[in-house]
Amino acid sequence: MPKDKSTAALLHDERGDAMNSEILTSVEGNILRVTLNRPEKSNSLSRAVLLRLREVFERQYGNDKYALAVLSGAGDRSFAAGGGPGEFEDVRTEEQACALFNLGNLAFEAIRMFHVPVVAALNGIALGGGAELAVACDVRIAAAHARIGFVQGTLNIPTAWGGGSDLAAIIGPARSLELLCSARVLSAPEAHAVGLVEAVAAEGEPFAAFVERFVAPWVKQRPQVMRAFKWQSVARKLGMARADAELRDRELFASAWCNGEHWQTARDILSKETKR
Repeated sequence: MPKDKSTAALLHDERGDAMNSEILTSVEGNILRVTLNRPEKSNSLSRAVLLRLREVFERQYGNDKYALAVLSGAGDRSFAAGGGPGEFEDVRTEEQACALFNLGNLAFEAIRMFHVPVVAALNGIALGGGAELAVACDVRIAAAHARIGFVQGTLNIPTAWGGGSDLAAIIGPARSLELLCSARVLSAPEAHAVGLVEAVAAEGEPFAAFVERFVAPWVKQRPQVMRAFKWQSVARKLGMARADAELRDRELFASAWCNGEHWQTARDILSKETKR
């Protein structure tokens, strides 16, 4: 996924050592881990954080070693909040508001279009822009105490970064409209019940252990297979015509089929069958 020169320049101008520490990245096996690291500010989304998120996912796009990415927040209180107090206080004109929309939406689009699935590990509350970040990811899992709420309406604004469309694609237009209009903050079990969260940790279960348990089957899949699974999900989410989606389906299938790992696994299975 290419990055335009203006964004690169903006990153160069605004990002310093402190900014680098606000989003941590690491690689464990075939997992890319990305962590919002502003626990003292509820992992709120600033301009610099949004720029860095976009940079991370664009830079890692296409890396063949990854089967998935896990996005979480530092600490155990907050996954991500929207803009913290004063973060966007200077945005006063419609032109500035449009620029802010573009800034966040491009960052989240890098996550939506990442080449392998992205799991949002909700270690705590996700509010406003933080809830939009969660639904930009492919799957959400939650700690028992986590909560999620699209509370933008309480500030007399709608969702800003594509979260309303993502929410409707996940839980349906009527249910998503109800959540947006009511600005209800859902507990983790409530979010699971409406299909917004795929799994919730048990009370008292260490969240890190729960995340590892959830992704354990995923990491056994080969990256080329996970790329195909992600594409199928993206095509459906975008409402792409089936004939158009199948062009890419065919390409990804043929590549995986001809990969030596497929043939080695097939030989191993055949060998076991013949020994029975």
